[in-house]
Amino acid sequence: MPVFLPGMKRSLHNILPVITRIQSVDLKVKDLTKALHFYSELLGMKPKEISASEVDLFSDTNKPYLVKLTEDRTAKYPARDNTGLFHIAIRFQNRKELARVFMRLFNNKYKFQGFSDHLVSEAIYINDPDENGIELYVDKPKDERTYNNDEIVMDTLPLNLSHITKELDDPDLWEGIHPSTNIGHIHLKVSNIFHAEKFYSFMLGFKVTTKSYPGALFLAAGDYHHHIGANIWETRNGSSPPENSLGLTGFKINIPDTEHLSGIVNHIKDYGLLIDGSNPNSVLVKDFDNIKIRLTL
Repeated sequence: MPVFLPGMKRSLHNILPVITRIQSVDLKVKDLTKALHFYSELLGMKPKEISASEVDLFSDTNKPYLVKLTEDRTAKYPARDNTGLFHIAIRFQNRKELARVFMRLFNNKYKFQGFSDHLVSEAIYINDPDENGIELYVDKPKDERTYNNDEIVMDTLPLNLSHITKELDDPDLWEGIHPSTNIGHIHLKVSNIFHAEKFYSFMLGFKVTTKSYPGALFLAAGDYHHHIGANIWETRNGSSPPENSLGLTGFKINIPDTEHLSGIVNHIKDYGLLIDGSNPNSVLVKDFDNIKIRLTL
């Protein structure tokens, strides 16, 4: 593997299109029926073309899917120090829509993992039936952000839930998740923050927005607070999970710029991180922790 030298400059520095986004996440689950109940009946995602072992879930079936579930009843839970998914972050357009899903979970007595004010967003944390972390959140206005030496200041403070629930003036209405809901970001468990920065920033072109948060790194396209999060809280020098593991099997990043996508492919070939570049519009790569990412136009 090539060595990164201190001070090495990025050839793709901060030129990702501002509309770059995390498009979808693929998960391997133990029991498709249980997982589908959680994502569809409780969170309100819309299933389409359900097969015996796989289903795609949408907020709007006219748009790309948000989550793909693939059943494997022989799959095992990854070890605590295995790299992979920390959480999928599902972004709502406003507090009212977040409150709607919160009340749906609350009324069904679903267990919550935490509630946080991150200064840039307000978040509710849960786990799905296969112990995949899920963040449900809404962004705060950009003009409320603060900066420290060009870094966006983020924190983990207690969330006042009443700020969320008071927005819900029609608590009995349930029509599923709002069609504008999307994957706001993905947070990964990595083995080395330095390598994560080199891959997602140096190679893919995401801008580092915050790196002073202990044991974590946050990166984004444009002026968003983060599209990618990475931490080593449990996985410093950890290893990739076995192939037959539950959890993250890959995720998709939409990069609507042919030149930039082509530049990424040319940049990572020498590092052995290109898995399949046969279709220039949909390239499969992996990061240094063998997490698979499909880059699409």
